[in-house]
Amino acid sequence: MSFTPPAGIEFWPFLTRLGEAQILLPLALVCMLWLCLWGNQRALALRWCAAMVLATLLTLGSKIAFFGWGIGSADWDFTCFSGHAMFSASILPVLAWVAGARLGPRGQRGAAALGLLFAAAIAYSRLEVRAHSPSEALAGFLLGAAASAFALYGVQESRHAPSPWLPVGLAIWLALTPTHAPPSKTHDWVQQLSMQLSGRVPPFSRQELHWRARQAHKRLALHQCSLAPDKVCDQS
Repeated sequence: MSFTPPAGIEFWPFLTRLGEAQILLPLALVCMLWLCLWGNQRALALRWCAAMVLATLLTLGSKIAFFGWGIGSADWDFTCFSGHAMFSASILPVLAWVAGARLGPRGQRGAAALGLLFAAAIAYSRLEVRAHSPSEALAGFLLGAAASAFALYGVQESRHAPSPWLPVGLAIWLALTPTHAPPSKTHDWVQQLSMQLSGRVPPFSRQELHWRARQAHKRLALHQCSLAPDKVCDQS
């Protein structure tokens, strides 16, 4: 499958869109339906669904906690899990495993590994488009990877391979949607929900997180200075 963006489309913005929930969740739903109805892998579908729901709730909770109450780490430059990194790492390896059913057990494992590498590239793209810090992209990727690993752990080799239309359809969807799907509104929706729950307007920002950390460090330095009167302290 080729994911080279069309001419005139910048690579990193194109790649980062492949981590959007509106692009990946429909694919996950199609694969879950196939696993349940034709693939004889209902247990895998249920584990995958449960893991994705948990990872989504953790990611959503981290975003609400930051936007609404400013809960984050300035030292780690961490505000929340990257949703793009989480969704790509929780969905793409399992999608690749299902699509590679005709390749045999070893081929399926290789396909899942390639899916995880592709998800890692999407997580890195969040840095290139300046949407997340390294800690946020890495945390989202690890959370999603844990979800897909839980889904695939101990799974038996697939005895029912999907018809070729499934992997071809997945490839076409991933190739076309980044340039044709409308802009995602999930970030705005989460901010609105955070403000409604916390009563905080506007939502907390990364700049405010770091400003509060600097103020806290300054107060700590002044306190330590007050406990050492024999030393000359710069309290400016």
